[in-house]
Amino acid sequence: MLKGEQTWVFQSKPSIISSATVGGPFEAAGAIADDFDILHDDIWIGEDSFEKAEKKMLEQSFQTTLSKVNLTSKDVQFLISGDLMNQIISSSFTARTLGIPFLGIFGACSSSMESLALAAQLVDSNAANYVLAGASSHNVAVEKQFRYPTEYGAQKPPTAQWTVTGAGSALVGKNGTGPKITCATIGKVVDMGISDPYNMGAAMAPAAVDTIEKHFKDLNIDPSYYDLIATGDLGRVGHQIAADLLSQHGLNIPKEIFTDCGLLIYKKDQPVMAGGSGCGCTATVTYGHLFNRMQRGELKRILVIATGALLSPLSYQQKESIPSIAHAVAFEM
Repeated sequence: MLKGEQTWVFQSKPSIISSATVGGPFEAAGAIADDFDILHDDIWIGEDSFEKAEKKMLEQSFQTTLSKVNLTSKDVQFLISGDLMNQIISSSFTARTLGIPFLGIFGACSSSMESLALAAQLVDSNAANYVLAGASSHNVAVEKQFRYPTEYGAQKPPTAQWTVTGAGSALVGKNGTGPKITCATIGKVVDMGISDPYNMGAAMAPAAVDTIEKHFKDLNIDPSYYDLIATGDLGRVGHQIAADLLSQHGLNIPKEIFTDCGLLIYKKDQPVMAGGSGCGCTATVTYGHLFNRMQRGELKRILVIATGALLSPLSYQQKESIPSIAHAVAFEM
């Protein structure tokens, strides 16, 4: 059901039946390592290319999600996934492996919540019994697309972020013991003219603010409704910009409940500049760390706003600015 201008309210409150996350060696040394299902000590993950390594992580994530509840790909009606590779090859090649009817999406780093919102809509409308939603990224594969190859050794400014090597997925169904998906606010593309690929947080922050404001307006609630509100990989710079903009617009979210997935995933002494980023950032933090906290009873209601910078190597070469988007999904235990 549409409420307000941009928010879907799910009458049946579809459940997270199960979820799984996979990470690389840098994530294994991070702040939420214990919340990953699988951690690899080799950035190649046993493959002969980084792109194949990312595909393998995404496959492992989906397969682990299904195995937790003794289901197979034949039990699932649709697979929805996105990534940062050209033509989302990590997702489409994974769909080739799983053999599930596939809806590929590109929301950049907002793909995790975009796929989950669509999955919930399919289940809530009785168009499916089970839908898999996921997203992935790989540091070395992605960095050479949007910045410089790691082998080049270019100096990065403090505003830059570290692309997460990880994959996260969730199985959405009608009934389950996991968090319920109550609503989703679909974001609009916002472009403030920023063109620096080393400052994605600043580019995405206005989109996050736009979606957050619309979410509360559409539902006629205030931030106190949630125990935690997490933006997706804005990093230290973008998250502070978002907080400042929200305050200027009269929406003050207490610091103790307002966080960012790019700040949660790594330890403070890891050299990640402004924090984590990539499709795998919000996916692994939400489907692992945050869901685990909900299962333990630490959090009852959370709102996750995944943000994405909708640039490409081609648009950057043509000196385009960076349009951005943010999608918000609310969960309740």
